[in-house]
Amino acid sequence: MPLKSRFFSLLLLAIGLGPLVLNLALAEPASAQVAVDEPADVPEPAIDPSATGVDDRAIANRLRGIFQEINGLEAIAIKVDAGVVRLSGPIADSESADRAEAIAQRVSGVVTVETQFERDLSVGSNVEPVVDKFGATLQSFLSALPLIGIAFLAAILVGLLGHFLASLMGFWRRVTPNIFLAELIAGTIRVVFIMIGIFIGLDILNATALLGAVLGGAGVIGLAVGFALRDTVDNYMSSIMLSIRQPFRANDHVLIGEREGRVVRLTSRATILMTMDGNHLRIPNATVFKAEILNYSRNPERRFSFELGVDADDDPAAAIETGLSAINGQDFVLNDPEATAEISEVGDSNIVIAFHGWVDQRHSDFKKARGAAIRVTKNALEECGFALPEPIYRLRFDNGPPSLSGIIDNGQRPAPTSETPKRAAVKEAVDVSPEDHVEKLVDSERSGSGSADLLDDQQPVE
Repeated sequence: MPLKSRFFSLLLLAIGLGPLVLNLALAEPASAQVAVDEPADVPEPAIDPSATGVDDRAIANRLRGIFQEINGLEAIAIKVDAGVVRLSGPIADSESADRAEAIAQRVSGVVTVETQFERDLSVGSNVEPVVDKFGATLQSFLSALPLIGIAFLAAILVGLLGHFLASLMGFWRRVTPNIFLAELIAGTIRVVFIMIGIFIGLDILNATALLGAVLGGAGVIGLAVGFALRDTVDNYMSSIMLSIRQPFRANDHVLIGEREGRVVRLTSRATILMTMDGNHLRIPNATVFKAEILNYSRNPERRFSFELGVDADDDPAAAIETGLSAINGQDFVLNDPEATAEISEVGDSNIVIAFHGWVDQRHSDFKKARGAAIRVTKNALEECGFALPEPIYRLRFDNGPPSLSGIIDNGQRPAPTSETPKRAAVKEAVDVSPEDHVEKLVDSERSGSGSADLLDDQQPVE
């Protein structure tokens, strides 16, 4: 028979005989046991009116015989008179005194028990029981060492089996939909097998009651730790939810709360962003899960908006036509959907017009395109005679002096109308190519970093 097969055969035999060996090792000789049951509640005996001195001597003799068989009660003096038992003499501790009184109350014919014990302070009577008890415990422990070794070995083998199964990450990643769940299942298997190993070891030692006490205490401690670490647990559960239903992909341009950047990776604790300034930003997953997430990369078409004001005396319809002509004349502005404009506000001395246009972020940088649209629209309005508001106040004098009125009239400018000749919008060459430096930094870091990433293109996206 191969050596490995012999080893496992001996191990199974040892595990099967373990409980029997432990019981035999820990069992005390029958001759050394004195069965003295002490009920929790002893009823008061009825007083016999026919009791005599003969009964008192019988009670005293019975108690002396009992006390002689119990260690620590041999020196007790017993006196019985009319069923009243008086116990006196030196005694080692209060536990022995209570035991002697309880035994005396159980003897038939005893009316009541009075104790007059004295504390025995001798070294022998106090130290010898402790030494004997310690020696007996040590002897029992040494006798049980082989069984303890078998129990420990069984627990270790079961724990190692669980560790081996948990280490098969390739298998668990194929079974589960994402890496995070694979790691969670592997960790759970490892813990479960460790608990099973501990239970088997305690069962071999016939100490499963200890496991119940340990689990009960662990439950209370776990509840307290759960309250103390509720933020950590919240973040952990948020990581699970984000890994299952992912709100973004790698390198998406997102706005999480007030934090903007491109997604580098999603870990089991935090979401890593690279800001538009090229800095790393770590946001706890609990915050990400609860925050409002704006994803700029999900839809490539994006609308830009800006406002320009014209003089209150100008024709707003002509200003809108001129502005839209300038915006639509740019190559980076999409024709579908087309650009729009409307009057957003009429002030005391100006009219505010809001312009809107659409760009494709795959071919145009959003901020560059918006800035270019503002510039060409402003230039077109100014070239066509529209006055853009300035940070000044206009003073109006009604029925003022003729000289002052003439000065004011000479300073007035005729307001353009819809008939004012306008020059056709000139198509300007503007560089609105996408700014991809941060995107390249993210790609470089993702390709060169070995950090765990829960982002997976195969997972569903919310």
